[in-house]
Amino acid sequence: RPKRVPNVLSPEETQQVLTCMTGSKALMAKLLYGAGLRASECVRLRVKDLDFAMLSITVRDGKGNKDRITLLPEALIDPLKMHLRRVHAIHQKDLRAGLGAVHLPYALERKYPNANREWAWQFVFPSPRLTTDPRSGLTRRHHLSTHTLQTAVRKAAQLSGIQKRVTCHTFRHSFATHLLEAGYDIRTVQALL
Repeated sequence: RPKRVPNVLSPEETQQVLTCMTGSKALMAKLLYGAGLRASECVRLRVKDLDFAMLSITVRDGKGNKDRITLLPEALIDPLKMHLRRVHAIHQKDLRAGLGAVHLPYALERKYPNANREWAWQFVFPSPRLTTDPRSGLTRRHHLSTHTLQTAVRKAAQLSGIQKRVTCHTFRHSFATHLLEAGYDIRTVQALL
């Protein structure tokens, strides 16, 4: 494959794009930039993966089936807590309706049969709709799709008027570049990515 130079936004351009976004998609885009997450990692975050005390996010089953710990930006703590309160209300409503289960990875569903309804295992960015799992026949709330986030980022980039190709992955490249420019050593940046 040919080598391509990644698209990187300046801090000002990044802010321009982020200010053109609203709601949970804006929060997701800020996590892409502030924590260096991939879109798929962001949508699959579970409540237990956020550690507000340690200012860290645990990314599970990232690329190459690897887990890693990355930064949780302080500026996102309050918006994330407000978002989680809304998500918790949705989860409580689902539980009252006899639902509230999520898919658990691997054999955890057999090992811990009630864990799929626990708050810690819920997705941080749940889908607005309940879906029926074709394999098990269970009605569950999955996470938002990456396509939803990608579309929101694309629209925000158009609204901002930036003449660069901006994707979800552009925020990840910008995160790494801005850390290097701020004096972080490359090994630290690699560990976060």
